[in-house]
Amino acid sequence: MGHSVGRVAELAGLTVRTLHHYDEIGLLVPGERTPTGHRRYRDEDLDRLQRILFYRELGFPLEEIAALLDDPETDPRRELRRQHALLTERIDRLRAMAAAVERAMEAGHMGINLTPEERFEVFGHDDPERHDAEAARRWGDTDAYRESRRRVARYTKEDWQRVRAETDDLNERLAALLDSGAAPDSPAALELAEEHRRQICDVYYACSHRMHTGLADLYVADERFTRTYDLVRPGLARFLHDAIHANARAAGAPG
Repeated sequence: MGHSVGRVAELAGLTVRTLHHYDEIGLLVPGERTPTGHRRYRDEDLDRLQRILFYRELGFPLEEIAALLDDPETDPRRELRRQHALLTERIDRLRAMAAAVERAMEAGHMGINLTPEERFEVFGHDDPERHDAEAARRWGDTDAYRESRRRVARYTKEDWQRVRAETDDLNERLAALLDSGAAPDSPAALELAEEHRRQICDVYYACSHRMHTGLADLYVADERFTRTYDLVRPGLARFLHDAIHANARAAGAPG
């Protein structure tokens, strides 16, 4: 009788709600139903899902993915070559970022000017500067890093409390959207991804869409970033990554 929706969600690292959404929009319609109406996925459905995940990883919106998969003129081998080229381009971009990080990794602190009591009150047991040396090595020679240091050096305890509250609020709304089964390229997800970018601009430095997608790649490539978001809600790092890339594409920026 094929695979249950729960089993497919487990295999693909998706939520059941996401699979339901794919069914509702006709992107991935299960090939079978039980007499009671439960979805059952055949092996060919899993093949299609794998192709969907390839394209989603590359930042394609769901509508475009559906068009590619359902176009009878599409050559699967040509599309695989295209996917390979796009993945190679992304790998090269990440390697370039890593090289810039290595060049920039000389000491430095964010310059958070709070008393020990204020630090504990705002950040609890978290040390906001625990990754400072690495950040300096990665980005120390960039305008964005220097601008971030200038800004945070002026922040008071109240400023940091506001930043933490705004960050927590945005993360909770992202988590709620993920729980709702909304796609990462849905209008609501794009709106929150853009709010995430603007929050970086307002608090730290001018963050272009291209810089934003670079950060998004780190959210899934670096387990420390992934853990930060997935502690809010499992799968949130990947959801935010996909939404940021979709938002950049919607803005006409490289994704």
